[in-house]
Amino acid sequence: MQLSSHSTSAADLLKKVRKIEIKTRALSHQIFAGEYHSAFKGRGMAFSEVREYQWGDDVRSMDWNVTARLRTPYVKVFEEERELTVVLLVDVSGSGFFGTASRTKRELLAEIAAVLSFSAILNNDKVGALFFSDRVEKFIPPGKGRSHLLHIIREIIDLEPASRGTDIGEALRYLTNAIKKKCTAFVLSDMMDADDQGNPRYEDALKVAVNRHDLSVIKVHDPREQSIPDLGLVYVHDLETGTGTWVNTSSKRMRAAYEDWYRTVAEKEKKMFNRYKVDSVDIATNDDYVKGLMTLFSKK
Repeated sequence: MQLSSHSTSAADLLKKVRKIEIKTRALSHQIFAGEYHSAFKGRGMAFSEVREYQWGDDVRSMDWNVTARLRTPYVKVFEEERELTVVLLVDVSGSGFFGTASRTKRELLAEIAAVLSFSAILNNDKVGALFFSDRVEKFIPPGKGRSHLLHIIREIIDLEPASRGTDIGEALRYLTNAIKKKCTAFVLSDMMDADDQGNPRYEDALKVAVNRHDLSVIKVHDPREQSIPDLGLVYVHDLETGTGTWVNTSSKRMRAAYEDWYRTVAEKEKKMFNRYKVDSVDIATNDDYVKGLMTLFSKK
């Protein structure tokens, strides 16, 4: 993999990948593989074999042709078709580099994406990844195996996006066009893609995607994003547009306006998810994401 001058060195990258693999693989084995299996069902039941009737078998599964031919009761045995296709839509926009707790939002997203990937692989599912900013930065088609999985994790850690903006709708439209059969998709993002009135800009694309795929949203946020502290005159730099401006954080009116906008975005987002029956969870950078994922799985 070609690393840019801004990227981690090859040795550091391998160390990071190994560290995240050890931690998330263990979590997947201990906690999530079973929960994941229960939460995300396979495509249905497939015929496996016929065997002699046993006490307690459902009479609706009787194979009457075989029973008549052999003159003894036989039943059809079905097995769950387990294999799913899982696609992770990972937000790599500039706002992901913000973090005032123990990690940035992007670092948290990387660990969550790795846990979901290992859980899928343990259940013999295919995993793909779509990395997006305000465009689709990279798409890794669904596949299996450890090397494929580590390729995804390397990109999660080290991908240098060409753009820093956010367009969740663009990512959802790409998913709808690229994956024709129903898949299990996770949007991993801070979901900060709203207009000045707090309306999500991706509603139309979400509406189409949820009709085709089993879509869940894993939202991450940093505690400091919810309100602005009184620090006097502060220079604020926008990680997505690259622009900056001086802001008087001592202004109660300004702080109240920001908090109101942030709260409005969250409320409208929640109503939209409820409207389209999208399961979601919101995890802070200083939270234990294990609890958050278990909450999401329990909704399934």
